[in-house]
Amino acid sequence: MTRLTGSALRVTVYIGENDTWHHKPLYAEIVHRAHGAGLAGASVFRGIEGFGASSLIHTSRLLSLSEDLPVAVVIVDTETRVREFLPQLDELITEGLVTLDDCEVIRYVGRDGSQDASQGKTGRKGKKSL
Repeated sequence: MTRLTGSALRVTVYIGENDTWHHKPLYAEIVHRAHGAGLAGASVFRGIEGFGASSLIHTSRLLSLSEDLPVAVVIVDTETRVREFLPQLDELITEGLVTLDDCEVIRYVGRDGSQDASQGKTGRKGKKSL
C-alpha cells in the first residue's frame, strides 16, 4: 500500500448515483479499479442536491426527484499514480466531470497485519506517519 508524504493529487469524479458500468454502479467500478491499481485511497460521497450537464436539479428533499442524486468519488495519491489512472476514467465516464486538485497529505494510516479487524482499528504498531 502506498504511503504518501507531502504533496499529492486529488481527483474528484462527479457522476450520478444511477450511472452504471456493465449493470453495476459506476462509482463502485471506479473504486474497484482504483483499488486494483494500488492507489492510496478512494471514497464515495452521496450528495443531497445538485445538477449537472442535464440542468435538472436532483434533490433528496422531494420524493419525486430523489432519484439519481449526485455522487462524488474522491481519490488521493501521488501525482504520477493519479495521472497513470486517468485513462481508466476516460474509459468509464461518458457523462460527468473530473477535477484534479493539488493537495497536501498531513497523515496517512495504512492497514497491516496488526489491525484488529473486529473493531476496525489499527493498533499502535500499525500506525505510520508521513
